[in-house]
Amino acid sequence: MRTALAFVVPGLQTGAPRRNAGFNHLIFRAALSAGAAGLIVKLVAIFKEMAVAGVYGRSDGIEAFFAAALLPTLLINLISESMNQALIPTFVRVRDLEGRARAQELFSNAMLWMCFLLALVIGLMAIAARGIFPLIASHFPPPKLALSIRMFYVLLPVVLLTGVATLCTGVLNTFDRFALPALAPVVNSIAIILGTLLMGGRLGIWAMVYATLAGALAHAALLGGMLVRHGMSLRLRWHGMTAATREVGRQYVPVLLSGVVASGGLVVDQAMAAMLPAGSVSALVYASRFVSVILTLLAGSLSTAVTPYFSEMIAHGDWTECRRTLRTWLRATLLVSSSVAVTLMLAGGPLVRATLQHGAFRPQDTRIVTRVMVMFAIQIPFFAASRVHYRFLVAMRRTDLVFYCGTMNLALDVVLNLLLMRWLGVAGIALATSLWSVSAFLFLWHWTRHLMPKEKAS
Repeated sequence: MRTALAFVVPGLQTGAPRRNAGFNHLIFRAALSAGAAGLIVKLVAIFKEMAVAGVYGRSDGIEAFFAAALLPTLLINLISESMNQALIPTFVRVRDLEGRARAQELFSNAMLWMCFLLALVIGLMAIAARGIFPLIASHFPPPKLALSIRMFYVLLPVVLLTGVATLCTGVLNTFDRFALPALAPVVNSIAIILGTLLMGGRLGIWAMVYATLAGALAHAALLGGMLVRHGMSLRLRWHGMTAATREVGRQYVPVLLSGVVASGGLVVDQAMAAMLPAGSVSALVYASRFVSVILTLLAGSLSTAVTPYFSEMIAHGDWTECRRTLRTWLRATLLVSSSVAVTLMLAGGPLVRATLQHGAFRPQDTRIVTRVMVMFAIQIPFFAASRVHYRFLVAMRRTDLVFYCGTMNLALDVVLNLLLMRWLGVAGIALATSLWSVSAFLFLWHWTRHLMPKEKAS
């Protein structure tokens, strides 16, 4: 029996649904593996932030770097992660029903397609950089702005390298490899720590740039090597517009547009917070970081775990197991995430005080950030539970519904922000985010029930 651990015995074949293997047990072990690895990555990232802060502080160089890294990060999340979600359900179906050779052809097509899109966008961004950066860094003086643009050009290969790593991670998950792919991003933080501490004094901020490039290269090489050891080729070769490739293309566009909409929501929230008294934007960002770590570890690890298993169940028409899995993980996620949300609300004040209340961050700042964080924490159970339904709909290849949900919630976010920020200030923007998370959960839950074939009467 295959397990969801990364150290599973190699050589087991895919192709038959694992009805006797205990899907819920496999998902639990996969989520635990991915979550533990993700926690390690987060802890190392904290040391990375400490090293960077110790060497560069709040200098013009580090601010220019953050501005330069903003667009590459956005491109990676939009193009690469969207391709990952669109590919995996079809890849599992083709591999299980048509064989490994057909799955390899589909993967090669998808990888070539994604690399072409990333290269195209990289080229366009390089051309448009001198027009875009004065907009996203309008407060930078000319020398600082010019430095940011130069660093942006050097960082552009990171987009392609991380895109390759992201797609490899998704395919490795379908082979029940979760822990090592989830742990692999730690090489990025390690590279930055070493580069900053060893070369920061000699190269200045450029040590950060080169270390980021080295980390991205090591990340891609590590995951590419793992995938090759599982019998997959990374050779970029076009095998024609097959039916499976067309299916991935149809799923990709709605997921990509949904990512654009989600990114728009973050921009809207910060833009509307800027309409409030000074300090509102920073309060929103500080408070959201506490909640985002929990959502990444809790909802992110579960999303990673359930996607390949839902895809396998649906490929084989195992609707009974689908229903059982959905019910089990919906209940478990609501129970755990609700407990975490209540704990965060109760411990919010001491947590913010212990982590942020130093130097220029004063007690009144702690009170404001705590209030915003409590409003953000309301979303935790609804967001985490909605990820189960979200991944089911992606596995069902109904990414159009994901896009409709995102568009609806972006409009709802704007309306709720306008209403609640008048009443609660910046905390109202956080509450609006939590309320549209409830709306998203209800939307995805409804369509999951609607699309699930009815149980046959016994």
